[in-house]
Amino acid sequence: MTGYLKTVYDEKKRPKTTYPAELASYLIKRYSIRRGSRFLDVGCGRGDFLDAFEKQGLDISGLDHESYTKDTRVRLCDLEKEAFPFREGEFDVVFTKSVIEHLFDPALFLTECKRVLKPGGRILILTPDWISQMKIFFDDYTHRQPYTTAGLKEAMEIFGFKEVQSELFYQLPVLWRVPALKIVSRFIQGVVPVTAKSSVKFIRWSVELMILG
Repeated sequence: MTGYLKTVYDEKKRPKTTYPAELASYLIKRYSIRRGSRFLDVGCGRGDFLDAFEKQGLDISGLDHESYTKDTRVRLCDLEKEAFPFREGEFDVVFTKSVIEHLFDPALFLTECKRVLKPGGRILILTPDWISQMKIFFDDYTHRQPYTTAGLKEAMEIFGFKEVQSELFYQLPVLWRVPALKIVSRFIQGVVPVTAKSSVKFIRWSVELMILG
């Protein structure tokens, strides 16, 4: 078996882009993450976000259930069944993108994310929005559990996270810089079906929304 990461994230099918660097910069600025902060990327895949956050001056570690490359920053762990191989309170920030929806039961995952955070630390969770993506959610056969903004917020609160926020999130850097342009994205949502999977990034990511918790 080739493996999920090497199949789905093959660089010929999904070439590297500037998006990880732009998202890293946006999140660091939005949440005032300090240089040198201990940062854990849970479900780090081929390491695109590890590289992006490291270039922003963070002290990076990665965790995943399989290895894409021999990256010394990454440790292996079954994210649904095993405790994370890190000490309690080791990280200032836990980041996880497009991971929690792959788990049948997020209980241990969320418990471990909280355990390895320092008191007052921050978790950032990105996952597909079920309401906008329900017609294509199971195009990835490894998707198990969909989330809404309310559902993700409640899950985080159940497992002990405080001051939880949960919002719809557009994967379009131009909208982070000029939020007023969301009106264009909302118009596109009304006329373009999510199943179209347009090759035009502004159109595709206007209709395929994420949740940021």
